[in-house]
Amino acid sequence: MTVRAVIAVADGVDELECVTLINVLRRADIEVIVASIEGRRMITCERGTRLTADAMLIDVLAQRFDLIALPGGMPGAERLAEHPPLAERVRQQAKAGLLFAAIGEAPALALQQYGVLRQRRMTCYPAFSDRLSGCVFVDQPVLVDGNCITSQGPGSALEFALTLVEQLLSKAQRRQVAADMRVL
Repeated sequence: MTVRAVIAVADGVDELECVTLINVLRRADIEVIVASIEGRRMITCERGTRLTADAMLIDVLAQRFDLIALPGGMPGAERLAEHPPLAERVRQQAKAGLLFAAIGEAPALALQQYGVLRQRRMTCYPAFSDRLSGCVFVDQPVLVDGNCITSQGPGSALEFALTLVEQLLSKAQRRQVAADMRVL
Protein backbone atom coordinates (compact mmCIF):
# COMPACT_ATOMS: atom_id res chain seq x y z
CA MET A 1 0.00 0.00 0.00
CA THR A 2 1.35 3.40 -0.98
CA VAL A 3 1.73 5.95 1.80
CA ARG A 4 0.46 9.35 0.63
CA ALA A 5 1.07 12.87 1.91
CA VAL A 6 -0.19 16.24 0.80
CA ILE A 7 1.73 19.42 1.51
CA ALA A 8 -0.47 22.49 1.20
CA VAL A 9 1.36 25.57 -0.08
CA ALA A 10 0.59 29.25 -0.50
CA ASP A 11 2.47 32.37 -1.50
CA GLY A 12 4.82 33.27 1.34
CA VAL A 13 5.52 29.80 2.76
CA ASP A 14 9.06 29.22 3.99
CA GLU A 15 11.00 27.54 1.20
CA LEU A 16 13.41 25.68 3.48
CA GLU A 17 10.59 24.14 5.50
CA CYS A 18 8.59 23.29 2.39
CA VAL A 19 11.32 21.82 0.23
CA THR A 20 12.83 19.88 3.15
CA LEU A 21 9.47 18.20 3.72
CA ILE A 22 9.03 17.36 0.05
CA ASN A 23 12.58 16.06 -0.35
CA VAL A 24 12.80 13.91 2.79
CA LEU A 25 9.35 12.36 2.38
CA ARG A 26 10.09 11.49 -1.25
CA ARG A 27 13.45 9.96 -0.23
CA ALA A 28 11.38 7.62 1.95
CA ASP A 29 9.29 6.65 -1.11
CA ILE A 30 6.22 8.40 0.25
CA GLU A 31 3.95 9.71 -2.50
CA VAL A 32 3.96 13.48 -1.99
CA ILE A 33 1.46 15.82 -3.60
CA VAL A 34 2.35 19.50 -3.30
CA ALA A 35 -0.97 21.32 -3.55
CA SER A 36 -1.45 25.06 -4.01
CA ILE A 37 -4.32 27.02 -2.48
CA GLU A 38 -3.61 30.00 -4.72
CA GLY A 39 -5.71 29.30 -7.81
CA ARG A 40 -2.47 28.68 -9.72
CA ARG A 41 0.27 26.11 -9.40
CA MET A 42 3.22 28.53 -9.30
CA ILE A 43 3.80 30.10 -5.89
CA THR A 44 6.43 32.49 -4.62
CA CYS A 45 7.92 31.52 -1.28
CA GLU A 46 8.79 33.84 1.59
CA ARG A 47 12.25 34.69 0.29
CA GLY A 48 11.44 34.79 -3.41
CA THR A 49 12.01 31.18 -4.42
CA ARG A 50 9.43 30.03 -6.95
CA LEU A 51 7.86 26.63 -6.52
CA THR A 52 5.54 24.78 -8.87
CA ALA A 53 2.90 22.72 -7.08
CA ASP A 54 1.86 19.31 -8.41
CA ALA A 55 -1.84 20.14 -8.17
CA MET A 56 -4.44 22.58 -6.97
CA LEU A 57 -5.55 21.77 -3.42
CA ILE A 58 -9.23 21.97 -4.34
CA ASP A 59 -8.68 19.18 -6.89
CA VAL A 60 -7.20 16.73 -4.35
CA LEU A 61 -9.17 17.50 -1.18
CA ALA A 62 -11.44 14.46 -1.56
CA GLN A 63 -8.51 12.06 -1.81
CA ARG A 64 -7.27 10.03 1.15
CA PHE A 65 -3.92 11.08 2.59
CA ASP A 66 -1.97 9.49 5.41
CA LEU A 67 -0.55 12.93 6.22
CA ILE A 68 -1.50 16.55 5.66
CA ALA A 69 1.46 18.88 6.28
CA LEU A 70 1.62 22.67 6.43
CA PRO A 71 4.84 24.65 6.09
CA GLY A 72 5.22 27.92 7.95
CA GLY A 73 6.57 31.22 6.73
CA MET A 74 4.88 34.56 6.48
CA PRO A 75 2.47 35.41 5.06
CA GLY A 76 2.12 31.80 3.86
CA ALA A 77 0.96 30.44 7.23
CA GLU A 78 -1.67 33.20 7.43
CA ARG A 79 -2.90 32.36 3.93
CA LEU A 80 -3.18 28.66 4.85
CA ALA A 81 -5.04 29.61 8.05
CA GLU A 82 -7.59 31.60 6.05
CA HIS A 83 -8.44 28.81 3.58
CA PRO A 84 -11.78 27.22 4.66
CA PRO A 85 -11.56 24.07 2.48
CA LEU A 86 -8.10 23.28 3.90
CA ALA A 87 -9.33 23.96 7.44
CA GLU A 88 -12.23 21.54 7.01
CA ARG A 89 -10.00 18.86 5.49
CA VAL A 90 -7.48 19.11 8.34
CA ARG A 91 -10.34 18.84 10.87
CA GLN A 92 -11.54 15.67 9.10
CA GLN A 93 -7.99 14.29 9.10
CA ALA A 94 -7.64 14.95 12.84
CA LYS A 95 -11.03 13.42 13.65
CA ALA A 96 -10.20 10.30 11.61
CA GLY A 97 -7.02 9.78 13.66
CA LEU A 98 -4.79 10.34 10.64
CA LEU A 99 -1.59 12.36 10.80
CA PHE A 100 -1.53 16.13 10.41
CA ALA A 101 1.53 18.30 10.87
CA ALA A 102 2.72 21.87 10.76
CA ILE A 103 5.97 23.75 11.23
CA GLY A 104 7.05 27.29 12.05
CA GLU A 105 4.18 29.74 12.28
CA ALA A 106 1.64 27.28 10.82
CA PRO A 107 0.81 25.47 14.09
CA ALA A 108 0.02 28.75 15.90
CA LEU A 109 -1.82 30.33 13.00
CA ALA A 110 -3.42 27.58 10.90
CA LEU A 111 -3.81 24.61 13.27
CA GLN A 112 -4.91 26.91 16.11
CA GLN A 113 -7.55 28.54 13.90
CA TYR A 114 -8.75 25.14 12.64
CA GLY A 115 -9.45 24.09 16.22
CA VAL A 116 -7.38 20.89 16.12
CA LEU A 117 -4.95 21.74 18.93
CA ARG A 118 -7.37 21.60 21.85
CA GLN A 119 -5.92 19.74 24.82
CA ARG A 120 -2.72 18.93 22.92
CA ARG A 121 0.94 19.49 23.63
CA MET A 122 2.53 21.22 20.66
CA THR A 123 5.29 23.50 19.50
CA CYS A 124 5.67 26.30 16.95
CA TYR A 125 7.94 29.20 16.13
CA PRO A 126 8.38 30.50 19.70
CA ALA A 127 7.55 34.14 18.88
CA PHE A 128 4.03 32.96 17.92
CA SER A 129 3.36 30.95 21.09
CA ASP A 130 1.40 33.87 22.59
CA ARG A 131 -1.28 33.28 19.94
CA LEU A 132 -2.12 29.85 21.33
CA SER A 133 -5.04 28.90 23.55
CA GLY A 134 -6.50 25.61 24.70
CA CYS A 135 -3.22 23.74 24.19
CA VAL A 136 0.18 23.52 25.88
CA PHE A 137 3.20 25.06 24.16
CA VAL A 138 6.40 23.06 24.67
CA ASP A 139 9.67 24.75 23.72
CA GLN A 140 11.34 21.92 21.79
CA PRO A 141 12.23 21.51 18.12
CA VAL A 142 9.73 18.77 17.22
CA LEU A 143 6.79 17.41 19.20
CA VAL A 144 4.52 14.43 18.55
CA ASP A 145 1.17 14.38 20.35
CA GLY A 146 -0.88 11.49 19.03
CA ASN A 147 -1.63 12.16 15.36
CA CYS A 148 -0.44 15.79 15.56
CA ILE A 149 3.22 16.59 14.80
CA THR A 150 4.51 20.13 15.16
CA SER A 151 7.89 21.81 14.81
CA GLN A 152 9.49 25.18 15.46
CA GLY A 153 10.92 26.36 12.16
CA PRO A 154 13.59 26.16 9.47
CA GLY A 155 16.29 24.99 11.89
CA SER A 156 14.21 21.97 12.89
CA ALA A 157 12.85 21.18 9.40
CA LEU A 158 15.10 18.16 8.83
CA GLU A 159 14.30 16.64 12.24
CA PHE A 160 10.61 17.36 11.59
CA ALA A 161 10.65 15.64 8.18
CA LEU A 162 12.49 12.61 9.58
CA THR A 163 9.95 12.41 12.41
CA LEU A 164 7.17 12.36 9.82
CA VAL A 165 8.94 9.47 8.04
CA GLU A 166 9.08 7.61 11.36
CA GLN A 167 5.40 8.26 12.10
CA LEU A 168 4.30 7.25 8.61
CA LEU A 169 6.60 4.26 8.13
CA SER A 170 8.94 3.16 10.93
CA LYS A 171 12.00 4.00 13.00
CA ALA A 172 14.02 1.77 10.69
CA GLN A 173 12.93 3.79 7.63
CA ARG A 174 13.78 7.01 9.45
CA ARG A 175 17.27 5.67 10.26
CA GLN A 176 17.78 4.55 6.65
CA VAL A 177 16.74 7.89 5.14
CA ALA A 178 18.91 9.75 7.67
CA ALA A 179 21.88 7.49 6.92
CA ASP A 180 21.45 7.92 3.17
CA MET A 181 21.48 11.69 3.66
CA ARG A 182 24.54 11.43 5.93
CA VAL A 183 22.66 12.91 8.88
CA LEU A 184 25.03 12.30 11.75
